[in-house]
Amino acid sequence: MQNARTMQSPVNRDGGIREKEAARPLVQVLADTSDKLSGVRSILEEKFTVAGERLDADAKLAQVPSAIVIRAELRNVDNIAAIKKRAGKLAKARKRIFLLEHTSHVGISQAYALGATLVLPGIVNRIKLLAALSDPADDSSAPSGGTTQPDNAVETAATAIASMFTAVTLGQPLDVDGTREAGRQIADRITQHGLSEWLTTVRRHHEGTYQHCLLVTGVAIDFGLSLGVGRADLERLYTAAMFHDIGKARIPLAILDKPGRLDPEERAMIETHPAAGYDFLKGHDGISPEILDAVRHHHEYLDGSGYPDALCAESIGDIVRILTISDIFAALIEHRHYKPTMPRTEAYDILCGMNGKLEKALVASFKQVALTR
Repeated sequence: MQNARTMQSPVNRDGGIREKEAARPLVQVLADTSDKLSGVRSILEEKFTVAGERLDADAKLAQVPSAIVIRAELRNVDNIAAIKKRAGKLAKARKRIFLLEHTSHVGISQAYALGATLVLPGIVNRIKLLAALSDPADDSSAPSGGTTQPDNAVETAATAIASMFTAVTLGQPLDVDGTREAGRQIADRITQHGLSEWLTTVRRHHEGTYQHCLLVTGVAIDFGLSLGVGRADLERLYTAAMFHDIGKARIPLAILDKPGRLDPEERAMIETHPAAGYDFLKGHDGISPEILDAVRHHHEYLDGSGYPDALCAESIGDIVRILTISDIFAALIEHRHYKPTMPRTEAYDILCGMNGKLEKALVASFKQVALTR
């Protein structure tokens, strides 16, 4: 077997790809050590043409790859500077996947700030990485034309979510206006291209809590549009949706991204996030009482069985009711590498079965959003 030094590169001296390798998608791998570089290459080379570079070397690749995979320590300022120097090429790749071994909310936020479309935290997992480089199996909701729209709104919104998580973790000022603007861009995107296109694009590029926030915002916007809410109420709705899970910045990633069932202690920790988000936001200018109410109470049910305040029907406002339905539906249809994506029809049936917990008339109105839009 050839080692990493003697293995023939698919890249010519001029940065082009050898003819026999050109039929397979090109993936560029960037890493801060040779060991990391060879480790990722060994995973990808059976399915992709792979071009690898260390971050401390000069950039050589002339072609734009279909995807870029970066495995580097983002606590190292030299690595961050090297990635920024390649920003032009990064922006042209459709997928930009960061592999982070030392995981934290700050590290994930840093990756998104550097242009990531997806962050895979933890030990490098071959199955997860190959799945991330392939589109989700469930593309049944893709637009019939088969084309995808530019991902500017997705990236703007993901960056805004990353920024808010960083603000919570580090105690920094929160960019309320930037988050609201990201929500407005999502509303414009969905108005022009529909909910199905948004769901497909988000699930293709994002994972975990970030994917969930983007899905909830899109679903809530489309639900509001279908109900004919006014512009001011729509703005409150998408701002509340963008902020609704900000309290999860206080929850360890090992719990947030756990593939199996949570134990009672982990469940109790998860259930602190609405109050934690409310406590962080309540001191900020530009956060209205309606948004604070939605952040704190989006897990409340009409029968009083929700949390954190066990509110009953008359105490739960309209925006909260809309957001709760959107949140549950989005959680059910998320794309995760460890489980199949639930069909939208099945997710809607679950909502219909939550008798006494959700407003029946709103669930009925949600049917066209869930199944047809």
